[in-house]
Amino acid sequence: MSGNPQFTLGELAERFGLEAHGDPATAVDGIGTLAAATPTQFTFLSNPKYTSQLTDTQAGIVVLNADALPLRKGAALVANDPYVAYAKIAALFEKHPSAPRGIHPSAVVSASARVHPTASVGPCCVVEDGAAIEEGAILGPGCTIGPGCVVGADSRLVARVTLVIRVTLGKRVLVHPGAVIGSDGFGLAFDRDHWVKLPQLGGVRIGDDCEIGANTTIDRGALDDTVLEDDVRLDNQIQIAHNVHIGAHTAMAGCSAVAGSAKIGRYCLIGGNAGILGHLELTDRVTITAKSLVTASIREPGEYSSGSPLQENRQWRRNAARMKHLDEYARRLAALEKDKGQ
Repeated sequence: MSGNPQFTLGELAERFGLEAHGDPATAVDGIGTLAAATPTQFTFLSNPKYTSQLTDTQAGIVVLNADALPLRKGAALVANDPYVAYAKIAALFEKHPSAPRGIHPSAVVSASARVHPTASVGPCCVVEDGAAIEEGAILGPGCTIGPGCVVGADSRLVARVTLVIRVTLGKRVLVHPGAVIGSDGFGLAFDRDHWVKLPQLGGVRIGDDCEIGANTTIDRGALDDTVLEDDVRLDNQIQIAHNVHIGAHTAMAGCSAVAGSAKIGRYCLIGGNAGILGHLELTDRVTITAKSLVTASIREPGEYSSGSPLQENRQWRRNAARMKHLDEYARRLAALEKDKGQ
């Protein structure tokens, strides 16, 4: 065994309410894939595509569903959702770097800012006037906390995170490097021959247990706040415009974007590189597949798609050429149907 913590089959079953099969003393101290795991590691099977690897895996413990259990020769944990069970077990082996309490000597903290004694303010951080760093919060290297911003209890800003102004993070929020929250929204008015910038007077409110990916940007509101409710999960390089409202437990994949004043419901899934136009509303439990563009409000739960799937290049070029004549074809077909009806 390595120096990692060890857990037995029996301990894992009891802790996570899973059904154990095999020797309850079987112990693991790490994680591996079905193909590469060793006898001292655990793994999981959730995608049927990899079922063929189950009979040959060397893993000490496998998390799987009841249907796959007959194929497993060794120790196993049966779960209704093996992927969720894997996520919970894997967290036992995750190691976070220690963050010493207090303020690093290179940090600059305003006299009017409030930093809880149990918080950690890392090297080269800046905490400006009226900001608050709550109990157990961690600011990694190079973070900037602007005027009036609040970092909630047990939140962690990994590194180089910027909270610009009037940003409030709830409890246990995780923000990855390079994220910018509270920047100016893209508010402009055209006055005859030039643009006039609209002041962005709102803020950003982010609920508990949210996660913000690397280099993601969330603009503050023009008047009201931009809002992320509890347990919203944003991937890397996402753009959230001013006055957007995202409901609890919604997740958005990388490079997606939401234009100003759009409202997204709860338990929604937004695929990578998808776009949602401004002032639209998506009801709860809507799934938008990757690279789709939402141009109208969605009132019913379900899965929605747009865009063109990948094709072999020659086929795509032929179809693209035919698209130019689509209106002509439609008019000719309507004329034929009319003649046939007569």
